[in-house]
Formats: sequence, structure tokens, C-alpha cells
Amino acid sequence: MTWLIALSLLVLANVWATRRVLRTDGLDGRRGWLIAGVWILPFVGALIMRTHLPAGHPDALPDEPLAGARNEAAPVQLDAPGVPAFVLQEHMGLVNGLPFMDWHAARAWIDGIAGEAERQSATEQAQRAWLLHLRDAFGDHFRLHETAQAWVLSSLESRVVLATADYVARTRERVARVLGRLADQAAQQRSIVLVMDHDEDYYAYVACYYPDTPAEGEVFAFSGGMFVHAGCPHFLVKRADLTAIEPVIAHEMTHSALAHLRLPTWLDEGLAVNTEHRLTGTPRLIYTPHELQRMHERFWGQAEVQQFWSGRSFHRPDDGNLLSYELARILVQQLSRDWPSFERFVLAVSQDDDAGARAAREVLGIELGGSVAALMQKPQALGWSPEPTRWDGPARTGSADEDVEAGVATPA
Repeated sequence: MTWLIALSLLVLANVWATRRVLRTDGLDGRRGWLIAGVWILPFVGALIMRTHLPAGHPDALPDEPLAGARNEAAPVQLDAPGVPAFVLQEHMGLVNGLPFMDWHAARAWIDGIAGEAERQSATEQAQRAWLLHLRDAFGDHFRLHETAQAWVLSSLESRVVLATADYVARTRERVARVLGRLADQAAQQRSIVLVMDHDEDYYAYVACYYPDTPAEGEVFAFSGGMFVHAGCPHFLVKRADLTAIEPVIAHEMTHSALAHLRLPTWLDEGLAVNTEHRLTGTPRLIYTPHELQRMHERFWGQAEVQQFWSGRSFHRPDDGNLLSYELARILVQQLSRDWPSFERFVLAVSQDDDAGARAAREVLGIELGGSVAALMQKPQALGWSPEPTRWDGPARTGSADEDVEAGVATPA
């Protein structure tokens, strides 16, 4: 009799969970696998299903209010001592029905404020105002949660919001521990995370920054999360793919911690990718290590290597983009095996404009060109060392991602 009661409760729970999935709009391709999970994984499947549905759904269970929730009305102006009020209506327009701040005007207003603390406060005031207007545009079920290190704008349940904000804080601490003396965490402001309920909302938001972006599945089909550099930098993620944002956050926080050094792109990206992998694990790649090695050997020549040192190859529209990130990862991985020496090398590189060639010779006792040639199994390294006179314009420094960096997580 006991097992019959247990079985009945299980069936009732699964029926309730299945009905809730069927009655929820906007699930698209997730509906089938959510229902399958409900019946294949007793009780656990129903719990997983709940985390993937909007909190505002009529069948949702009551959610505890968050202490950090920003419930105030979106402001109409920004105020700071010694400068005229910044009227948002004059500097905020709509793109695809969403409010977008004129951040150039906002920064000009902030720069006119005397005092670093007051400018920092005004910056946070502007970011908070924009997020509150976004909250209202997304709908009543969205909430803005604020902690000392993050803003999370979403319809997530309270426990998931807290976990997301906590991940941001923990990642900052972990990045600082990994980078040691190289990190400058003081320059980091609150991180902003926007969580979209549905795929169509996600791609519609991306289209605000890229008006010519094709429909879902053509450009960002495998993007579960991304970092938007334009305007006010922020993270963007789909509700169903919260884990996809973790490597993006780790990667971008590494860039932020290293920004004060103005490193050459290859070194900055190599550190970011290796830190990301160390903190979140190595993602699945579409190529095997053997295939990647063959691609490297076919691609890299003297001209391409000079693009690598100058930072230009990281912006190529072909395989050179992927291979540049991979080469940066491998080279930094090799050079950092002796971390104290590598740390001294990085700090010396920050004073150079030759992609680190002089610092590598003086601190590490190596030629960068010879190291890359050896990785590509080339018999000689003539023309492979950084030669700034062969670069088309000045070398690029810092992150290679000028506007948007797509998440590297593989699709579920």
C-alpha cells in the first residue's frame, strides 16, 4: 500500500509539472526536453523545470522578497553637486522599445563633477537609473537586485538571483588569487548581469547593438551568454543557460583586472583564456588537439605571426581568430610554468610597445619568435619575432573584444 501511495504522489507531481510546462509561453525548443526531464527524473525533473520557467508564471510558488531589491521608481534626472541636473529624457532614447542611455553625454556630465568619490557615485547613479528604466521596459515580473559587487536584472527566483550575484563576487576573488600581483581589483565597478527569459528576447536585445544581426540560429546560435562592451559594459545571458555566463564572467573579469597594465593583446587574451579555463573548466572544442595542431601549422607564417604580435589577427573573420586565441592560450600556458619569473615578465612588458620581445629576452632569456616557431614545429624562426616596423599601425593593447564577446560554452 505504501508504494502505491508513493507512486500516486509521484504521478501527481509529474502531471502538475507537465501542465505547468505546457501552459508556459515562449519555451520553444525547451518544452520537449523539460517534459522529458520531468518524467525521466522523478521529483528532480520537476525541480529543474521550475528553475527554467519565468518567476511571474501564474503557477509559480510564492517567492521571498530580496533585501537588495531596488523597488523605487525609475528616476527622471540625475543630480550631483556642482553641476546641472542630467535630464534623462534628453539623453535616453528607445531602440526596439528598450531604453538606451547616451553614455557619451553621461560620461561628459560625470567628468564635470569635482572629486573622485562624487564621480564614482554619479557613475553608479547613472547605471542604476538605466537599469531601472530597463526593468520597467522588460515587464512587471522583472526585478533589479543590487549587492556590493553586482546588479542582477531578471525574473529569476530569489535563491537563483542570490546565487548569481554570489558567483560574481566569488569570481572576482578567485581571479585576484590566480593573477596575484598582476591584478588590480580596485578599478572594478559593480558587474551588471541581464538575464533574458526567452531566446527571442535575448536575440532581440542583441539586435539593439547589431541592427543587421540575422535571426536566431544564424549568428549567435551557440551563444548562451555574452559580454557587451558598448555603452555601459554588462553581461547578457539566457535564463535557460545560466551556466553559460560563468566562463564569460571569469574571462572578462580577468581583462578588467589586467587593464591597468595595458598589455599587448596576445598576452592579455592568453591570461584571460587560461584564467577562465582554470576557474570554470576547459570547454568542449569542435576540433581535436591533433586537428588544431594541423590547422596551426598550415595557417601561421611570417606575415600571420606579425599580425598575432600586433593584435590584428584576433579580429580576423576566418580561422585566424580561433587560432589566435588558441596560440595565445598555449604560449601563456608555457611561459607561466615558472610563475614568479612570468609575473616579472608581465610587469616588464607593460612598459613596452614591442609585444614583449625585449622583456622576454631580459627576464625569461628567450626569443618570442623562437618559442612560437617551436610550437608550430618550424625548423627556423627567421621573421617570427615581433617586428613593429612591419605592423600596419600601432599595436593593439588589452582585450581584443571591442564590442561584444560571445560565450564559449557549447550548446546543451
